[in-house]
Amino acid sequence: MLARIKAFLSGDEINTAPAAGGADELAAAAVALFVESALLDGDFDVEERRAIVAILVERFELLAEDADALIDDALAKPDQANRVFAASQVIRDGFSEEERVDVLEMLWQVAYADGELHDYEANLVRRIAGLLYVKDQDSGRARKRALRRLGLDDTE
Repeated sequence: MLARIKAFLSGDEINTAPAAGGADELAAAAVALFVESALLDGDFDVEERRAIVAILVERFELLAEDADALIDDALAKPDQANRVFAASQVIRDGFSEEERVDVLEMLWQVAYADGELHDYEANLVRRIAGLLYVKDQDSGRARKRALRRLGLDDTE
């Protein structure tokens, strides 16, 4: 599984559709989106890394060491212009509406991991919602669930 995720992150499988919605393809696409979201405010901090690792361990059943390695691989290839589009396409084409909304919830968790939402992060998550064909209402609910999960006040 890790080899396939790393191949996706390096761009080797960037145009490959997932076979029957495998967990490794979802994890690969999700890691790419999480790291892009975390990088947007110009500061990839400890809280954001912890949030991504926690999501990968909890929801994708990866070991923490493997999650850290995947994050490092994604960070080694910054500014891949087509990474967000390609990852969104994999998720959109291979997964159910419910799973796509789950990915948005995870993205909101990463965006809020440092306790604040940067405008660029919010913009990216909203753009990804559009690329995933997730309704604004569903994205908003995913955002609220992420805030509750993080114990943050929903004041926006």
